[in-house]
Amino acid sequence: MQTNERRALRRLSIAIIALHAIVTVAHGAAHTSLNILMNGWQNAYILPVIVLLPLVAGYLIWKRRRLGYLILFLSMLGALLFGGYYHFVLAGADNVSTMGQHAMRSWAQLFQVSALLLALVEFAGVVAGVAGLRARKS
Repeated sequence: MQTNERRALRRLSIAIIALHAIVTVAHGAAHTSLNILMNGWQNAYILPVIVLLPLVAGYLIWKRRRLGYLILFLSMLGALLFGGYYHFVLAGADNVSTMGQHAMRSWAQLFQVSALLLALVEFAGVVAGVAGLRARKS
């Protein structure tokens, strides 16, 4: 991969991480407003894997460290699997399909949209992580 392509991938990866952070904050606000609480182990997973590790990955990618792409890949894959399961598969308060009946429609809509955006951004993060790992080998 050429230097310009690596630079573009680095900028794209950091943009994905920044967008992920913004959408995560919005989704967390919807969770709080709708009183959709996570249990202890879920919070113990969410904080490091979904919130902190992508930021660490962004810092490492910015510093041109290969480890950043590995952390990006693993954290976004972990976030995608966790969110995908709870938001789209498992029935319950955290599933987007149950939000339509919620009294606070604006927060329910934010919850649904942000859950979908998180899945898309996390998928993009997985792809960027793989591309970064492959680019650094060549």
